[in-house]
Amino acid sequence: MRCFRSVRAQIALAVLVATANVANAALYTDASQLPTLSYDFVVIGAGAAGNVIATRLTENPNFSVLVIEAGISNQGVLGVEVPFLAPSNLPNSSVTWNYSTTPQAALNDRVLTYSRGRVLGGSSSINFLTYTRGSDDEYNRWAALTGDQSWAWNNVEQYYLKSSRLVPPVDGHNTTGLVIPADHGVGPVEISLPGMPTELDERVVNTSQSSGAQFPFNEDIQSGNSVGVGIAQSTIGGGVRSSSATAYLEPNINRTNLHVLIDNTVTRLVQSGSTKGTPVFKQVEFAPSTSAKRTTVTAKNEVVLSAGSVNTPQILMLSGIGDANELQSLGIKPIVNLPDVGQHLQDHPIMSNYFVVNSNNTFDDVLRNATISDADLAQWMANKTGLFGNAPANAVAFLRLPANDSIFESVPDPAAGPGSGHYEMLWADGFAATTLAQPATGHFVTINTAVVSPTSLGSVRLASADPFVFPLINPNFFNTSFDQAAMLAAVHAARDFMAAPPWQGFVVSRFGPVGTAATDADIVAAARDSIVTIWHPTSSARMSPKNASWGVVDPQLLVKGVSGLRIVDASVIPIIPSAHTVAPTYILAEHAADMIKAAW
Repeated sequence: MRCFRSVRAQIALAVLVATANVANAALYTDASQLPTLSYDFVVIGAGAAGNVIATRLTENPNFSVLVIEAGISNQGVLGVEVPFLAPSNLPNSSVTWNYSTTPQAALNDRVLTYSRGRVLGGSSSINFLTYTRGSDDEYNRWAALTGDQSWAWNNVEQYYLKSSRLVPPVDGHNTTGLVIPADHGVGPVEISLPGMPTELDERVVNTSQSSGAQFPFNEDIQSGNSVGVGIAQSTIGGGVRSSSATAYLEPNINRTNLHVLIDNTVTRLVQSGSTKGTPVFKQVEFAPSTSAKRTTVTAKNEVVLSAGSVNTPQILMLSGIGDANELQSLGIKPIVNLPDVGQHLQDHPIMSNYFVVNSNNTFDDVLRNATISDADLAQWMANKTGLFGNAPANAVAFLRLPANDSIFESVPDPAAGPGSGHYEMLWADGFAATTLAQPATGHFVTINTAVVSPTSLGSVRLASADPFVFPLINPNFFNTSFDQAAMLAAVHAARDFMAAPPWQGFVVSRFGPVGTAATDADIVAAARDSIVTIWHPTSSARMSPKNASWGVVDPQLLVKGVSGLRIVDASVIPIIPSAHTVAPTYILAEHAADMIKAAW
């Protein structure tokens, strides 16, 4: 979810960021500090997946692991630690890859900011913290598409349970009826309900429970059926963000067999030989900057590429793995012709629906008034409670188009199954600024609507053979009739929901171009100027059956036509799930860690 950007939050961030100690234990900033340039495994990227892999592999004291991360330490960065300040990291900051898209044809050729995490924890350190694993149907579809039942829910459920656990909200309030503890696991990532309930929560629940089939109440969206309305669960423990860095990496950073190098960008993978005609890639080249000396490190067993759905295909192509014709056109020698590298990129388009409300309790004044903002930050600094211990969204819904919707006369249902939604609604108790700046006065509620089973397909392509030149990112948002129909349905659903009796006297009017759009055509036109990214890119190096001509990796996540190289991140997901992508990424990484252990 994209939300407000607070000037006050950014000022507080700049003034109060503590200096992280990056010289401790096995955390390095320069190649010259590394005790060796040979490891059993080299993991590229310390994001959601990479930190899982590094942590699980180094449980075996006989395995040595080096993690290479382009970004900085997450420690001491308030915009990373404080849940409410998550929007201050985006779209452009010191902890992000400050990418932008190509002009989006279906969005009136708008160029969107497209930030990715460039910090320990990757995008798990900068996302807006909403946690949804997706329905069982999602993983069963992975199994069907790959021909490998190890990806079916019954087999990956153990990895969901192993990756996260439910903890009480920081204020300790009673959450009975709003979450099902039995649907949660025992893993290191902490999940909780909002630590400070807002004026929206009870209204959202009451509206859902009294609506019947239109807005069914879902007590726990991690139950296997994600369809319905409920209170948001977020990656927060004790009022502080829980990321792959805090949950997996930091508790284990002192392991003698785990080394982490930050502030260094992988420039390419280097072919280290061949086995029976198959090229072997067990060397990784990296450098801190475009003009700096490049260093090469060797993996005795495997290189694990966990750089994310933008950087993973970029690194593959820079290494000669991709569409041979495109590589040759950039002066890169093709080594393995894999045309699917960088193709099939998917993301969830999202936009904001605003409502003027009769309330003085929204977070709007926090963003406008330095005294209020400073007091809330001071409260969080003292005991991690209050508004700043909350994620930006307090409630969430995944909903489906009716089975008899006219769109299905021409388009097959793209959702994984009946337990997966077509669109999402996310409630924020204030003005969540996306394409519109926050008004100087007034109080608002935002419902962000997203298409979570999109059919639009995009790509990641190289702009240059220079690894420090950003790639060409084209999510191709809103480019199909289904995506437009689903967003239109989401807007109508948001309006219907806010017109229900619990909101009478609270909601005054709709606001903004989407709010004032009267006809369906007007709504679609407004959407073209309002849609942004939810920052959920997937599927740019998708997995497929072992002998399939399409795809980039097999069901073991080994790169096709190559030896010594495995990909473990959201790029391998075959079709984007109807879910926020961090939980599925943790699940696939835990599964991958076991596969790697079994192989060695």
